[in-house]
Amino acid sequence: MSEKKQQVRKMFDAIAGKYDFLNHFLSAGVDFYWRKKALNLTKIPPDAVLLDIACGTGDFAAAIRKAGVQDIFGADLSFQMLQLFGKKANWIRGKRVQTIAESLPYIDETFSNITVAFGVRNFYDIPLAFHEFYRILKPGGKVTVLEFSLPTNPVIRAVYTFYFKKVLPVIGRIISGDESAYTYLPNSVEEFDKKVDLQGIFLKEKFASVKKNLLTFGLVQVVIAQK
Repeated sequence: MSEKKQQVRKMFDAIAGKYDFLNHFLSAGVDFYWRKKALNLTKIPPDAVLLDIACGTGDFAAAIRKAGVQDIFGADLSFQMLQLFGKKANWIRGKRVQTIAESLPYIDETFSNITVAFGVRNFYDIPLAFHEFYRILKPGGKVTVLEFSLPTNPVIRAVYTFYFKKVLPVIGRIISGDESAYTYLPNSVEEFDKKVDLQGIFLKEKFASVKKNLLTFGLVQVVIAQK
């Protein structure tokens, strides 16, 4: 396992107990809207067989289940996150797996849908992960990625960057007690925005169509790729 994966796993294991609260608090609750909007855009059918990758404590999977999908599996690198997911939701027990996105323990064409909420930037090899997504998706299946981005408007970008780099790490550190997690977040988003073209990677991995939508002044992107 790469050094990045070891660091990411250790970090998320450490903050797992405060993760849900901090997500909602630091986003002022807008994260609920982002998840709901992503689901409205991708339109997952009730009979889907869905894998939520980087599922964490299950917020996105719970929103998907509330929308009518029953056959949901969860995968995450962090054991502590998966444990909390199981405590929150009986229905996910027996359908969780601790794994990396770059090497998924499923046979070809298992799932009709894959979702990833705020997890792709933590992958150590995004093209390899997307290659795995393509492998385990059924023909016509879809991947829906919800991820941070940086606004292009200079004023909004400046305010957002100040909050992300100056305010968020301080609050996150006080509440979670972790010195690195909420410094890692803004740094990872900035690096991701500069270096990663999700649409381009999906197309290189042979996905037939890719669509991108920006939410909340470009703070978040929803990328939907179909096999």
